[in-house]
Amino acid sequence: MSGSRVSPQNATEPRPDRSGSDKGRPIVLAITGASGAIYGVRLLQLLARDGHEVHVTISPSGAAVIQQELDHRLDLRSVDLAPLLTLSPAWSTASVDTPDAATLARLHYHRHDDYFTPIASGSFKTQAMVVCPCSGSTLSGIARAAGSNLIQRAAEVHLKEHRKLVLVPRETPLSVLQLENMHRVAAAGAVMLPAMPGWYHGVESLDSLVDFVVSRIMDQIGVDNSLIQRWGES
Repeated sequence: MSGSRVSPQNATEPRPDRSGSDKGRPIVLAITGASGAIYGVRLLQLLARDGHEVHVTISPSGAAVIQQELDHRLDLRSVDLAPLLTLSPAWSTASVDTPDAATLARLHYHRHDDYFTPIASGSFKTQAMVVCPCSGSTLSGIARAAGSNLIQRAAEVHLKEHRKLVLVPRETPLSVLQLENMHRVAAAGAVMLPAMPGWYHGVESLDSLVDFVVSRIMDQIGVDNSLIQRWGES
């Protein structure tokens, strides 16, 4: 289910955020146990391809979903991120590049239960954090400032430091409690970006739907991209 298919299409270039002060700083990516692991993996592939420094943390449930949906097993004690950069479902024709040593050197993995990592501290400067996909339990923990694992702690850091935090839930239907949690984190400054792909951008495949969501995430964290045909563009 993995392989390398290189294509010149969908090239992306980093762009500064609205203030410009965070350009080039690391991006934090957390993958948790909601369905839709492909969104997080595809985002990691594109950020790595475009030369961003990415700090990755994965919950046990997130690893279980990756294994179930993408047929890739992870050892969370010491994750090798390289296979994720070429991981591609059988239904996908999206371009994935074999990473070189420089690309891999910009990727950092942190265990979900390790608080002694840079991303657990507000003094470690970052551009943004994305939780993709974001499970209901992770959403609840962030809303309560529980800090019961590194993912929740890093999200709390981004809220208290007033940095961009994007949460990507993939759940339907939604309970009142989940909606209340979304409201709480949005009021605290997070961006709620449910994995709800649009259909107006010339959908030709499942990849088109995945890239729609990933494109909107990249927009929110200040990374320019041409993954989709935008409204009004010819």
